[in-house]
Amino acid sequence: MPDSVALLRSRAIPSLFEALETQSEGTVAVDRDARVVWINAKYARMLGISDPAEAIGREVEEIIPHSQMRQVLATGQPILLDLMLFGTQRLVVTRFPLTDDAGAVIGAVGFVLYDSLHRLKPLLAELSRLEAELAATKRRLDEGRQPRYTLQSYVGDSPVCLEVKRKARVAARTDAPILLLGETGTGKELIAQAIHGLSARSGRCFVGVNVAAIPETLLEAEFFGAVPGAYTGLDRRGREGRFKTADGGTLFLDEIGDMPLGLQAKLLRALQEQEIEPLGSDRPVKVDVRVIAATNVDLERRIRDGRFRSDLYYRLNVLPIRLPALAEMAGGLEAIAESILQEIAARTGQPLRGLTPEAVEALGRHRWPGNVRELRNVLERTCLLTDNRRLTAADLHEALPDSGEAEPAGALPIPAPVPVRAEQPPPPLPGYDEAFDEFERALLGRALAGSGGRATEAARALGISRAAFYKKLARLGMRAGR
Repeated sequence: MPDSVALLRSRAIPSLFEALETQSEGTVAVDRDARVVWINAKYARMLGISDPAEAIGREVEEIIPHSQMRQVLATGQPILLDLMLFGTQRLVVTRFPLTDDAGAVIGAVGFVLYDSLHRLKPLLAELSRLEAELAATKRRLDEGRQPRYTLQSYVGDSPVCLEVKRKARVAARTDAPILLLGETGTGKELIAQAIHGLSARSGRCFVGVNVAAIPETLLEAEFFGAVPGAYTGLDRRGREGRFKTADGGTLFLDEIGDMPLGLQAKLLRALQEQEIEPLGSDRPVKVDVRVIAATNVDLERRIRDGRFRSDLYYRLNVLPIRLPALAEMAGGLEAIAESILQEIAARTGQPLRGLTPEAVEALGRHRWPGNVRELRNVLERTCLLTDNRRLTAADLHEALPDSGEAEPAGALPIPAPVPVRAEQPPPPLPGYDEAFDEFERALLGRALAGSGGRATEAARALGISRAAFYKKLARLGMRAGR
């Protein structure tokens, strides 16, 4: 058996090379220094050399300018199928290393398989189809990653809203990281998209990701990508992370306060060095990404609790923009509601609805802990429940039963009315505003007492922003202890 294998090898290898040399349009062999040691007459004529002996001993690039034979010698790896430009011709070539018995590279041989591409028409047609399909898919993905909102989408002309818009325009002129602060539903992603749309990166991708929505075990690969084989179940092509997808554009990181500490260190490096290291790789990859982060939690408190890195906070907090809660927008509620009603009509095909003054007043009495998101939910539900073109307070009552008059969680119970004798007239009822102010004064006082006079903790206990808490104190003529 060993003798037959040796005989097969001794005859098959020369036979294979002879067949390739006969069927190909040209053959050349070089030594370990990439100098030509042999070239057949057919290839010499194609290269404009009348006598093949003239090429012997010359460096291969002298006679074949675009040759990759030196690369084969350096790597020891074949280049099985390649297109090589020679003058106006495109040659289909293949190249193999030649090794000695010890496996050391001692030379290389190359074959010109075809001197015309027409024989590869089926393969090239399929390649062109796949490239066109890939380009179309990429275009669709890029279109899906374009921002949907502009700064005009942020409705409101109150001073706090105008300040948000001013800062957004300033942010769009730089590439510095932005930190958007505000309660849930205040429009942080809207402002992020608006900043991207006004920036020099507007033609590139806007990639948004909610940090809290991704399992912690997948976060690193989701952000920075992974090389093939980095973990079980990964596609053999690897994984392109969000940073790479957003290369040249903007990456929006929502709920950044929920990012694990280990990943925060890698994010800090990505921001400082503009490079990432995919999972399973030891080679950094350069990226050009503008990061906009957002949070509805107190990051400074999380730093004190050891849950957020102070260096990352200072890197993100270059230009902070605080988005006001709906309750802080003063008279802007009506304009925001009307804008939402227009959007609902355009999206659903229903008639455009308006609001009566009583309906506006009913909306104004509600606390809106869910901010604009909650307002949109109430208005959309109301539009489904009534056919009225102008929504009334009664229409809103089904979607918002208490019209905002329900007690906040943890509020003091309202005492039952004191019974009076039938013959005595009941005491006059206080006005609504007076009664509500008294109720709110008691509620805020109780929150301050429970927090030792600290306004920030009192506001957190009531579920409102610190700014809204101070605004209520000022309106009621109250002061925080410290």
